[in-house]
Amino acid sequence: FNVSYCTYEGSSFDASTTNLTYSIPAPTELADSSPPPPLEVVLSFLSPITPTSTLRQSIPASYLTVYVRGHFDVDIYVDINGQWVSGDRGSHIVWELENHQLAEGNGLKTWKVKRKEELLLSEIRDRAEWGTLYFSAPSDVRYEAGVSGVLRPSFARTGTLQNAIDDKFRPIMDQEPVFAFSKSFRLRSSLVEPKVDSIRFTIAHIQDPVVQYAAPRGLTLMRPLWKSWFASIHKLLKFHYQDFEDVSKLAYDYSTQLATDAQQSGGDEYRDIAALTARQVLGATSFTGTPEDPLLWIKEISSNGNTQTIDVIFPSFPFWLYTNPRWLAYLLEPVIEHTLSGQYPNTYAMHDLGTHFPNATGHPDGNDEYMPVEECGNILIMGLAIVHSLKYNNSTDSIGVTMGSDTFDSNPASSAFSLKNLEERDGIVGLDDSWGGSTKGKGVKQAQKWVRRSYRLWRQWTKYLVDFSLEPSNQLSTDDFAGPLQLQTNLALKGIIGIKAMSEIATTIDNEGDFKHYLNISETYVDKWVKFGLSRDGNHMQLSYDWYGSWTNLYNLYADALLCFHLEGTPLALSGRSMPHLFGGGGQKPLTPAPRVGFVPHKIYSLQSNHYHNVRQRYGLPLDGRHLYAKTDWEFFATAVTSPSTRAEILQSVARWVNETVTDRPLTDVHNTEGEGEFQGPYFIARPVVGGHFARLALEKACRSRATDGLSFLEEGDGGSKDQDETKAHHDMWSEEL
Repeated sequence: FNVSYCTYEGSSFDASTTNLTYSIPAPTELADSSPPPPLEVVLSFLSPITPTSTLRQSIPASYLTVYVRGHFDVDIYVDINGQWVSGDRGSHIVWELENHQLAEGNGLKTWKVKRKEELLLSEIRDRAEWGTLYFSAPSDVRYEAGVSGVLRPSFARTGTLQNAIDDKFRPIMDQEPVFAFSKSFRLRSSLVEPKVDSIRFTIAHIQDPVVQYAAPRGLTLMRPLWKSWFASIHKLLKFHYQDFEDVSKLAYDYSTQLATDAQQSGGDEYRDIAALTARQVLGATSFTGTPEDPLLWIKEISSNGNTQTIDVIFPSFPFWLYTNPRWLAYLLEPVIEHTLSGQYPNTYAMHDLGTHFPNATGHPDGNDEYMPVEECGNILIMGLAIVHSLKYNNSTDSIGVTMGSDTFDSNPASSAFSLKNLEERDGIVGLDDSWGGSTKGKGVKQAQKWVRRSYRLWRQWTKYLVDFSLEPSNQLSTDDFAGPLQLQTNLALKGIIGIKAMSEIATTIDNEGDFKHYLNISETYVDKWVKFGLSRDGNHMQLSYDWYGSWTNLYNLYADALLCFHLEGTPLALSGRSMPHLFGGGGQKPLTPAPRVGFVPHKIYSLQSNHYHNVRQRYGLPLDGRHLYAKTDWEFFATAVTSPSTRAEILQSVARWVNETVTDRPLTDVHNTEGEGEFQGPYFIARPVVGGHFARLALEKACRSRATDGLSFLEEGDGGSKDQDETKAHHDMWSEEL
């Protein structure tokens, strides 16, 4: 028999698709004086990101399409094994072949594989031990199940499979059973132009239940969201297979817009990093619930497996804001529902909803990981970001949020962001209605409905910050691997911005008293914070108030700009001092005058930008002065609010790490900035926190696209040294007062 070895010709990718291209030389019998050119084979993997269709995003399935182009025949073989359904190679598995009818006499052949005895809601080595794998192909393929060491050589000899099923069920690596399809393409032709053909496979991993949740009504096994629209798995698989053209278009629209935005924001390198990031974020999530109350779950992959960790959602939230803020609301909803039900005893925001995914059983004893200032600040900042997103929905906002009906669901029993009104547009069914609306319409009503239901929680979390954020006690921040520390400058800033965020949340329901109260406290605190945290030479902010000579990546400064606090008192402010006007269409007057410019002084931005330039290493910006490791999510938070030159050089360093690193795993968010750029234990792999790489993209769409304009003072030649001198003078003045 003849074996022709493939030559790898390269790859291309976007946020949803990866294409691997190979060439195969002509068989020896055709290699005469005028042999045909090599045959081209493209393996196209599509895991679609569809911001305009939550229905499609909730389907846990992907596509593999094999495209062939050439002048001679070729046989294609594809198989999968049992490692899709267990992280234990000794697990016993069972399998069968199903046949499903499609329209017009076509059909599907589907391999169905699962553990013989499923371990419900359990994982081994970060892999689910329950759920069923469905591997589908069109009905005209050949099929076979058997020993990998037998099937693969047999296909190499014969170019076909035997339509036979090995029925000896056994462990995954006991005479490794594989489940194969083959397809013969007849391309030989005397025509000058090569023939083109293709075959499409789908791979789905179906779980029901998806998550165990301590819901307000009690411990609940949460069903997948897709079950709201598909009565059976067979109907789901058929829809998914036949939806390829529509879902490809939706995914293409998102990927193209992302590539354009990232290219304009940071060039080729940022475009590629954003594309690599997107699927990794969504790969950590699962949709459950009903159209009336959709929920989105997230796993803290590889670090400790927590469910719904707030300080994992927070670093990823620029991705959700850019892509679809609706999904960010669905991520926060389980935490809000659970806490409102009284199942969490502490007054601060919880760290996570469960020690290990997918068990969101809460912490009724209150003994979750202790990060009180961190989590309160995180959820308040994200809460206001959601409120803002509901009113800034013009053509510059998240992908597709303005499309669809602006009908408001006033039913108090349903979510403020329900999916009951799916639509058809341009011949594509199952599309979301609009997110938010005009300042007088749907956006206001949604925001008010959402905030009112949980307002006591927002106040409760803010009160904790008022009491404990200005001078944080010895505690962990989200960077828990660095250990606890007292008086953390960056952590305190997060808490103070959280208090400021609450003043704005209060305006959503026209609570003037809370607006003034929390605004006054936050402004008092931020002035003290500058005094406490500034280095003695006035050059940068310290790691902690009492650690002289230290420095830190002040990534929490990003929230000040994202929430548009830096615009206050400038010509770019949308109206007056603060933002209560957003709910009055511009007619409502600001509640207070505007004596100050910005919330965090603009000079702090300039100081940090200059300092990052000075401490940058070969592979990026270290987390702080204690170590040489970086956190990529926080690098992108920090550089989103730096000068263009500083942002460009740090982006270049991160891109160099992506290209040169010795690591061979999915994107990590912790690595060395010197040496070989290796993992700097802990070994964080494939975590969704890389959504922070979207920080600049989200910022560029914030505040009706004015947020980045408000950072123009960071342009080169902006007088950074002057800012430094002024800051030093203020520092000396404060020292004299003390």
